Amino acid sequence: MARDIPIGNGNMLVAFNETYQICDWYYPLVGQENHTAGHAFRLGMMWRGEFSWVDEDCWSRQLLYEDQTLATAVTLTHAGWGLTVKVTDLVDVHDNILLRRFEWHNESSQPESLRVFLHHDFHLYGVDVGDTVFYDPMSHALIHYKGHRYFLMSGQVGDKIGVTEWAIGRKEIGGMEGTWRDAEDGHLEQNAIHQGSVDSTYALSIGLDRAQTGVIWAWVCAGQTLEEVRQLNAFVSFESPSMLMDRTRAVWQLWLKKPRLVVGSAEPFERFYDRSLLIIRTNIDNRGGIVAANDSDIMHHSRDTYSYVWPRDGAWVARALDAAGYPALSTRFFAFAADVLDPGGYFLHKYNPDRSLASSWHPWWMDAQPELPIQEDETGIVLWALWQHFVEWRDVEVVEPWFNRLILEAGQFLHDFRHPGTGLPWPSWDLWEERRGIHAYTVAAVFAGLIAASRFARAFGAGERAAAFQRAADEVREAFDRYFLDPVGGRFWRRLVPDRYQPDVFDPDPTADASLLLIPQLGLVAPDDLRMQRTAAWIHERLWVPTTVGGMARYEGDGYQRAPAHDDLPGNPWFLCTLWYADYVMMTAHSPEQLSSARQLLEWVQSHARTSGVMAEQLNPETGAPVSVSPLTWSHAAFVLSLVRYRKTALKFEQHQIRDEGWGIEPIGW
Repeated sequence: MARDIPIGNGNMLVAFNETYQICDWYYPLVGQENHTAGHAFRLGMMWRGEFSWVDEDCWSRQLLYEDQTLATAVTLTHAGWGLTVKVTDLVDVHDNILLRRFEWHNESSQPESLRVFLHHDFHLYGVDVGDTVFYDPMSHALIHYKGHRYFLMSGQVGDKIGVTEWAIGRKEIGGMEGTWRDAEDGHLEQNAIHQGSVDSTYALSIGLDRAQTGVIWAWVCAGQTLEEVRQLNAFVSFESPSMLMDRTRAVWQLWLKKPRLVVGSAEPFERFYDRSLLIIRTNIDNRGGIVAANDSDIMHHSRDTYSYVWPRDGAWVARALDAAGYPALSTRFFAFAADVLDPGGYFLHKYNPDRSLASSWHPWWMDAQPELPIQEDETGIVLWALWQHFVEWRDVEVVEPWFNRLILEAGQFLHDFRHPGTGLPWPSWDLWEERRGIHAYTVAAVFAGLIAASRFARAFGAGERAAAFQRAADEVREAFDRYFLDPVGGRFWRRLVPDRYQPDVFDPDPTADASLLLIPQLGLVAPDDLRMQRTAAWIHERLWVPTTVGGMARYEGDGYQRAPAHDDLPGNPWFLCTLWYADYVMMTAHSPEQLSSARQLLEWVQSHARTSGVMAEQLNPETGAPVSVSPLTWSHAAFVLSLVRYRKTALKFEQHQIRDEGWGIEPIGW
């Protein structure tokens, strides 16, 4: 299920699915240690003696965000009961506290009471072994703990603070489903403690006279010691949950009020742009890791997740953050990248948010010989994004410490990791992580990385290195022109596969692939180059999904997450690929009328997002339902970049600008 309303603060991420169950809870790093292991935390209601969980079909659920905040705006309606409950959830911006506010208006002609049941199915550290949950009389709260992970649950109704109705028990053992099942009769046993595989449920009750409105508060404090969560609980009680919600709203609203680097309005996309920035922020760990996605449902597909830092994804997201005016976040990512760069000058496949090496399926041994298990575009694209950052902000004191240990090392690797005869990069894995070869997008990323390294070297006084990197970039471009052009179609191949025994003899791959649209963004080929125009037209013809949903597929014959019934289609539509095509349309637009085609693509993207504003990785081509992880951080970053480009292009037409005035140092690409 899609994660419709993720909320967080950079240390803790809580994500609700489309039926309003908490299904992912990351702490103390975003994207690492999911303390649900994908299991649902249920929410129940008891009204006039009847009980129901809000994920059941008898409920309608509207899952939205409050404007310009990371606070939810949830409306739960049980038509059969005539009951509507409005809920606000947020993670405190300063402290690791989940706050929840339940508001109910008694529209009955007589006094009524409502009981809210909150169920917590923690799998601390991601496993269900050795957990403990107990009632703590010192804080009048329930506490789950294991090792250095503590979660305290409490609440408030009126002036009454604490938990007085609860159930603690075992789950997933001997047929026991857990306390959530026991709670359905409304009776909570109030056991003192349990250990092993455990869960808990507690209830908060409110009674109202006719026409009254009442509020129930609930919260969860996360910490690494018992004393820490007790102190956080005392802090909530002392300051009041209302005050904490207000301060968090204010901070997120202030966070969005950044001076824009490109002025001009782009209605009706501005709210969606703001929402994309906030959703991106939920997937960024405060220590610099930009996580691809945190939807644990993908585990059912591969027994692994997207909760990792891919240098490529992170670099594109960092580029979006810089373009939107958030250099503090992008610099944390570049510091992360400098720390994880291999001594050989390249990035490996992906990393955990704590900077350790993550899982991978790229082999170190192929065809009876050692193999470097890399996607080389990741190294090039980080250098490209860092140069774009430097052009934008010129923060010399921030970037200078990375000159030797990141820029020169990575630049030298890109310089050296090439065939001496052709000048092309040696084979590596593609950006889709599925096939080896020499890929057009990878060549473009290597070119952009070498240009970035050359310009950095020149700026920081390393003239000889700058010249060497520039020569290598020129050789890469010449080799691309020589080897990657289809002489029949006049367009670019997506990949070359070298002969095993003659690496300068290639078998071209003629598959239409949306990643070719990124070549002009990285400066390898001009957008209006006739070869690029033919390539883009061919991609649109072959990859636009011919259903009522529409959108751009990744490449012809893409089978990832595709239902068998759709074998006749090129693949599922991806937000990323559709936005790349919109970018190309904008790069080649010469009039406001031509720009309107790009606007229609932006409208398509916005209209196919979830009601909350969340964008998945891809869509079902028949229903438009989200497929794979949701939200995907890169999808939202791509929209941010596209909208910045849209504003910039529209402004150019309004002011008849030909080019931007810079600081005397130029960005790479268009």
